[in-house]
Amino acid sequence: MEQASGGINRRGFLKTAAALTVVVPSVAWGYAANEAVRLGLVGCGGRGPWVGDLFQKHTNTKVVAVHDFFQDRVDTAGENLGVEPARRYTGLDGYKELVASDVDAVAVISPPYFHPEQAVAALDGGKHLYLAKPIAVDVPGCTAIVEAAKRNGAKLSAWVDFQTRMDPLYREAVKRVREGMIGTLVCGQAYYETGRLGLHATPGTEPARLRNWVFDKALSGDIIVEQNIHCLDVANWIFGTHPVKAHGYGGRKARTDVGDCWDHFLVTYFYPDGQMLDFHSNQFATGFDDICARVYGSEGTIDTHYAGLVKIGSKSGTYPGGIAENLYETGTVANVKDFHASIVDGKPIDNTQESANSTMTAILGRTAAYSGRDVTWDEVVAANEKLDPKLDLPADAVNSKPA
Repeated sequence: MEQASGGINRRGFLKTAAALTVVVPSVAWGYAANEAVRLGLVGCGGRGPWVGDLFQKHTNTKVVAVHDFFQDRVDTAGENLGVEPARRYTGLDGYKELVASDVDAVAVISPPYFHPEQAVAALDGGKHLYLAKPIAVDVPGCTAIVEAAKRNGAKLSAWVDFQTRMDPLYREAVKRVREGMIGTLVCGQAYYETGRLGLHATPGTEPARLRNWVFDKALSGDIIVEQNIHCLDVANWIFGTHPVKAHGYGGRKARTDVGDCWDHFLVTYFYPDGQMLDFHSNQFATGFDDICARVYGSEGTIDTHYAGLVKIGSKSGTYPGGIAENLYETGTVANVKDFHASIVDGKPIDNTQESANSTMTAILGRTAAYSGRDVTWDEVVAANEKLDPKLDLPADAVNSKPA
C-alpha cells in the first residue's frame, strides 16, 4: 500500500492554520434543511460501528457505506447500521470504492497504520474527514494528513476525535491555567496505567495479526502512540506546546503472548521553557487503572483524570471542577456534533495540526525509549522514518474467520 510522505519541521507543526474561507452551504454542499449527511465508515472493528451509530443517533447523518478488510466485520457492521450489501467494501483497497461513491464524509476508524493513506484519499477525493487518534504511526504519515487538510481546508473539515479537548471541565481548567491561576508552569507528570486488552483472534497467522493489530508495533504505533497519546495530548494542551526532547526506557515483560508491542514505558519529556514531564504507562496492570495529566505551577496545580476528577488547587483559590463522567462517549458525541455542524453550516473545522503535535510527541517518546538515549524533536522529524508492517495476507484472508 502506498502512503504519501514528506518532510515536516517543528515550525510546520506549530504554525497556526491559515484562516479558512467561509462558503455559503447552499452553494458548497447543497444541504436542504432536513437532508442527511451521507457517511462512509472505514474500519468496522469495535469503535468504528459504535462511532457510526453515534452519528446516526445524535445528528442527521446516515451511514451509507462501510469498509473493513474482513467480510464478517463489514457484514456485522452493515446489518447493525442498515447498510445495503452492495455498499459493504472489503480488502486493503476497498476503501477507495467507498471514497469514490456518493458519500459526503468519511469516518476513518481503522488501524492507525492505514490512517494516512485513507485520510488523504478521503480529503483529496472531496470528502469531509472524521479521524480516530492517533493520526498516524510515523512522521511521514503525520505530514501527509496535515498537508492534505491544508490543501482542502477552504472547503472540507478534517477533525480528529480527542475526547478530553471537548469536555467542559477540562476546557475550563485549561482556560484558568492560561489566565495564570497556577502561576508559572514548572513541571508535571502524566500516566496511562491500565489492564491488558483482549485478543480478537488466536495469534499465529497474518489474518490474526491484522485482527489483533493493537498488539503490533507497525500497525498500532505501540501503546505509547495508540493509547497513551490521550494523556500526552492533555499535557501538551496544558503546557501550550510540544516537547523538544525526550529520554526514555521501557520493555516487554508481563504481556508476551501476542504481538511485539511493549507493555510499559518510562519517558521524561523536556519542553521549550525548561519544564519537564514525567510520563509512565503500562498495559497489564491489575488493581490500578487511571489516566492522568498533572502540571505543577509556582502558584498551584492542575490535576486531570480521564473519566475522573478534574480540578485546580491554587494559592489564590480553587477550581473544584468535577468528575468527567463517561468521557469516552460524551467527548465523542461532542466531536460528532461539531463535525456534523461544520458540514451543514459550511464552516470547515481542522484540528489536524495540534493532533499531529500530540501524535509526534508520542512518536518522540517511543523513539527515545527504543534507543535508550536523549532524542530531540528535530532529530525525529529529520529522520522521517516510515514504519512498514510487511503484511503478507493470503488470497482468501478477506473471508477468513477469527479462530
